[in-house]
Amino acid sequence: MPQSRARLFVVIPCAGSGSRAGSREPKQYRPIAGLAMVAHTVAVFRALAGQLAGLTLVVSPGDQAVHAALPDFPRVGERLLPEGGATRAATVLAGLRALRAEGAADTDWALVHDAARCLVTPEQVEALIAACEHDAVGGLLAHRLADTLKSAGPDGRVAATLDRGDKWLAQTPQMFRIGALIDALERAGEGVTDEAGAIEAIGLAPLLVPGSAQNFKLTYPEDFALAEAVLKGRTAP
Repeated sequence: MPQSRARLFVVIPCAGSGSRAGSREPKQYRPIAGLAMVAHTVAVFRALAGQLAGLTLVVSPGDQAVHAALPDFPRVGERLLPEGGATRAATVLAGLRALRAEGAADTDWALVHDAARCLVTPEQVEALIAACEHDAVGGLLAHRLADTLKSAGPDGRVAATLDRGDKWLAQTPQMFRIGALIDALERAGEGVTDEAGAIEAIGLAPLLVPGSAQNFKLTYPEDFALAEAVLKGRTAP
């Protein structure tokens, strides 16, 4: 019998505090262009619902702000999982384990996406899926580094100028098989900062799929004004 096509599941870690954003509330709930940041993020994947087997939003235990930010969540095929951990890796791992417990196969794909990357587009996600769905490892959206790259010494002065020719900025979604990613994250520990890093640590080389400079992670206060301008520009007549 022919092998069934692997399904695509989305996991959005949404348990961070966003302390660098300069806000009392978690940054994923801050309003941007009339909606909470995470609402823009979720909307991107809802636009692709016909291609996805499900979406899991992983929040901190006891998180009540998510209900105001996403009053219509979860819809059919979506799950709110209040099992976020102290680190991003722990939060993602909780989401992946929940998928496996609910019947997702180890050979199914997980697309892990930062709640704070609300400017990704459905077209960029589709490009990642097309590039990775037949790949032996999987991959991630990334953007070639355009700026000159410096390393710093302990005195805060330039120690060296680095070759940027082979440098990329890692973005999300990052797309890997569920079983392989669970194994990689369990072995890498909670210090790993993205899924690709965990996959690399077990000796595999993720595929770099060109993304966009606009798919940046909102981290600092000035990022929010820029994101609002981008979102409003996309909806302008």
